[in-house]
Amino acid sequence: MTSLLLPRSDGGFVEHELAAPGNWPEPDSPLRTRVAYAAAHVVPRTLGENVPGAPADIDWDSTLAYRRRIWSYGLGVAEAMDTAQRGMGVGWAQAAELIRRSAAEARAAGGVIAAGAGTDQLDLAGLPAGRSGLDAVLAAYREQLEVVAGSGATVIVMASRALAAVARSAEDYAEVYGALLDEADAPVILHWLGPMFDPSLTGYWGSEDVAVATETFLEIIRARPDKVNGVKVSLLDAEHEIALRQALPDGVRLYTGDDFNYPELIVGEGADHSDALLGIFAAIYPAASAAIQALDRDDPDSARSILDTTEPLGRHIFEAPTFHYKTGIAFLSWLNGHQPGFSLAGGLHAGRSVPHLAEVLRLADHAGLLLDPDLAAGRMRQFLAVNGVRA
Repeated sequence: MTSLLLPRSDGGFVEHELAAPGNWPEPDSPLRTRVAYAAAHVVPRTLGENVPGAPADIDWDSTLAYRRRIWSYGLGVAEAMDTAQRGMGVGWAQAAELIRRSAAEARAAGGVIAAGAGTDQLDLAGLPAGRSGLDAVLAAYREQLEVVAGSGATVIVMASRALAAVARSAEDYAEVYGALLDEADAPVILHWLGPMFDPSLTGYWGSEDVAVATETFLEIIRARPDKVNGVKVSLLDAEHEIALRQALPDGVRLYTGDDFNYPELIVGEGADHSDALLGIFAAIYPAASAAIQALDRDDPDSARSILDTTEPLGRHIFEAPTFHYKTGIAFLSWLNGHQPGFSLAGGLHAGRSVPHLAEVLRLADHAGLLLDPDLAAGRMRQFLAVNGVRA
């Protein structure tokens, strides 16, 4: 087998022998026991001006091909979420085009798609305070909701930086979300993104006390449970998620967004389990599909074993500062040949160090997720050389 000398964070090196990829068959029928979405990234155009401060220049062929691979494994795609760099290189104009293109691709491929509606077309610096600010937030949400619903995708109501900036109480959140739910033509997914993913969302739902914020969140859902398909919660707190899951009204799903603790949350205990809407699933989609196929066969032990093998990779990719997790997902995509170059919109591929990314390769290999080890080894050698690494 192929071996590599990988750099460590202490300046030393470790020899790593690559293993064969895992056996990841595509399902021959739809997945049944869990609803699972992979929040997919976008591939930038290799020769585009994807530099800090510039709008994303997207490689549409590679971006949509990646989504077709996810659908082929029976998972849904969560489109235009934070993994797709919403507000971090991908603005609303690009996100709207991404949603329309991906939804059309989903129809052609028979894939499931949900997509994020937010308020990122607003200029936070010019946002008025008080009533006018809340009205501006509502108008922005309505514009984006119309695009997502019109595409045929399930609507994900994303957490809003603008609402976090103008809201002064839990009542402000309840008013905005209540209006949006009242107007929704079909049940939506509500998104709670923690400050570890986006510090500007600190104090969402009107309080930095998570217990208080959770009660406001639940009151909004309980007032209109028929309008809520589910909730996507990304707080990286398994105990909180389990308690919230058990408190939700009947019929409202909890889509885990916990990229640290997803194995225990997805497998769960019998009927008490989470569904999934995860950024890490964009990196581990073959294994994620295999785990759910095992659950469909009533084999939770195998499902848990598969997911447990991927958990160290998830914890590493999402380690603090967590908002740079997209770098690891794009790096693994490049190692596996899904994009022509290792890059991200806005220059965010520089968000992690060389030793960090070497560890991404090692942990992905341990999980059987280097689908072509020779290709991955060759690309890793190129990456180390261009970064001046000499063993």
